[in-house]
Amino acid sequence: MTILACAAMPPARPSLRRRRHEHLAHQPRLHHHRSCIPRSRLTCGGAGQPAPGPVHAPIWLLALIALSGSMAMHVFVPALPAAARDLHAGVASVQLTISLYILGMAIGQLFYGPLSDRFGRRPVLMGGLVLYTVAGLGAAFAPDVHSLVAARLLQAFGGCAGLALGRAMVRDTSAPQAAAQRLALMNLMTTIGPGLAPLIGAAVVGIAGWRAIFALFTVAGAACIWLTWRLVPETARPSAQLHWGGLARNYAGLLRSPAFLGYAVGGGCAVTSMYAFIALAPFVFTEQLHRPAYEVGFYVATMVSGIWLGSVAASRLIPHMDIGRLMVRGNALSVAGAFVLLAAALSGHLSVAATVGAMFVFTLGAGMAAPGALARAVSVNPKVIGSASGLYGFIQMAVGALCTTVAGLGHANAALSAALVLAAAGVVAQLAFWTAARYSGRILPA
Repeated sequence: MTILACAAMPPARPSLRRRRHEHLAHQPRLHHHRSCIPRSRLTCGGAGQPAPGPVHAPIWLLALIALSGSMAMHVFVPALPAAARDLHAGVASVQLTISLYILGMAIGQLFYGPLSDRFGRRPVLMGGLVLYTVAGLGAAFAPDVHSLVAARLLQAFGGCAGLALGRAMVRDTSAPQAAAQRLALMNLMTTIGPGLAPLIGAAVVGIAGWRAIFALFTVAGAACIWLTWRLVPETARPSAQLHWGGLARNYAGLLRSPAFLGYAVGGGCAVTSMYAFIALAPFVFTEQLHRPAYEVGFYVATMVSGIWLGSVAASRLIPHMDIGRLMVRGNALSVAGAFVLLAAALSGHLSVAATVGAMFVFTLGAGMAAPGALARAVSVNPKVIGSASGLYGFIQMAVGALCTTVAGLGHANAALSAALVLAAAGVVAQLAFWTAARYSGRILPA
């Protein structure tokens, strides 16, 4: 009877302390994080995949970080003559502060994506911002042109982190349609930068000298680091290892594709070749056209605004016109602008109106051609869109660096040198687009 009675009795309830201990034992351990980001915003998704929950980096901050890298190239352009005089350097030497910056941004884009897949977007982004800030400080105190060029190259390696990772963070945290909307807004913000940068650079140089530009970059970089630490969450879970072998195979497959090479090289010649003139613009306007230095920023901003208008025109025309046809016609417009500038330089009728007008037509065509070249290039092999995007960015920036370097060699007549490079690049772009069109239906394995 005693045994049956005991079996019928309900089990004794554990004590309050024991129940509390068991409850806490089943809860996940949350480690304290010094960042002010709420735990609900930290991701638990896979690398490169949209994270579950409301994990969002502020779009204005991602655009600001991307701008800090691209504007560092354009803001310094009005300061080139002053830096050359102060450092007792030639035009070709100081020109390297632009061409190597472009090259650094090209190379960096190949590595930030894989590194962020392995270690996470947030730490890699912050590492790039730290490098950008320290290099800016080094450039501000550069004793000679060689130190300045080295600091600019390191600044480019750090500055391209925002360009490479900002869009990836948007894709990580948004559904496809929402990502497209946020990327469009981000692109609109970053497109404004190149137009405003020369105006800002000219104003800073006129007030405080060229070294103050790098002091401004240092402050901006420090602010971006602090804001990233406070507001930007991790948006993708790091992967177990870096897949360098697979990445190399993807790049090799794309480089064997005539279609991809045609669109990538053509896109670079059609768009980033304009850096050749932008880098020489201070010498064209101040030394050849005898205009004051403070006007250079206004002229460059007017020319660069053609890209924005061309992009707007392309977005309106794409629903009604084949994207390949729009690309070729846009580049034809750029070629016409380049040859007008070349004719003015050769005939001795170079003027501010002719120069700004011809370059506005060139950048207008570039803005129309750019979307088609990128879209066709990344669509060559749908299995490696990410690799194609990174390689396209590298080739585009590398072409821009090459054009800038070649144009800088003809510093005796900067306008003629830039016009020759632009005209040649435009013709190469047109030939590359036509060649790519012949192979556009051919997809080579990665």
